[in-house]
Amino acid sequence: MSNILILYSTRNGQTLKICQRLQSVIEQHAHQVTLTPIAEADRMNLEAFDKIVIGASIHYGHHNPQVQVFINRNQSLLDSKPNAFFSVNLVARKTEKQQPATNPYLKKFLHRIRWKPKQLAVFAGKIDYPSYNRFDRFVIRVIMWITRGPTDPSAIVEFTDWDQVNAFGELISSMKIDG
Repeated sequence: MSNILILYSTRNGQTLKICQRLQSVIEQHAHQVTLTPIAEADRMNLEAFDKIVIGASIHYGHHNPQVQVFINRNQSLLDSKPNAFFSVNLVARKTEKQQPATNPYLKKFLHRIRWKPKQLAVFAGKIDYPSYNRFDRFVIRVIMWITRGPTDPSAIVEFTDWDQVNAFGELISSMKIDG
């Protein structure tokens, strides 16, 4: 049994929902999972965990800056353990952008950090126009219009491929601990 930490950064809750699914899948393999917002990670004893997973959503083309700060501050610890990183973004709703090697946001992020996660994934997010403020609803609708996505201001569309999330949970469960 491994003690696994899943850190997350979410804007509208979909990344947390994905983390909760990962937790459920991983716990079916008798591992213990701690799910924590990345903003609270510095208050934890990171050494106590056997594996560390980080999940972060994209908002207007960028991950939360706290994610990069955490990674840079803890790179040697991350490198010393089995680890994984995943990005949640709406571009991944397109089949050709669902892989780490083809997702522009993940590729850009990985070029800006020195850490090389041992496992990577990209998951499509969710549009929830009714929950957005007026500005976000307008901007996201424009982006969706440009990229041929849903623009109905009353639309709630979940693009997340839960089978893909489940498979990533299985992969995390099976990551071997060195030593």
